Amino acid sequence: MSDSERLPAQLGVFELGDHRGQILQVGYAGGRSRFGLRGAVAEAAQGLAAADRFRVEVTTAYLTRYRELLMAYVEDHGALPPANAPEPSLGRLTRG
Repeated sequence: MSDSERLPAQLGVFELGDHRGQILQVGYAGGRSRFGLRGAVAEAAQGLAAADRFRVEVTTAYLTRYRELLMAYVEDHGALPPANAPEPSLGRLTRG
């Protein structure tokens, strides 16, 4: 059984990373995701050969949290994670 098969079939967000700890993709499991986080992580990881680590958060506010994670990544790195598609209406974080 792979690690992603142990994930809950719940709504939430995830980050896929490589062996160096670099985030490759931020994603979410929404209401239309088959098998919730379990299915969303497994599907996203299939497309990323370098992804061998993941982190998940179970939350019903998955879209808000997804956007927060993307904005934080852009704030820290100046661009979206390599495997994320452009987000045209992504805002900016204000850190106090």
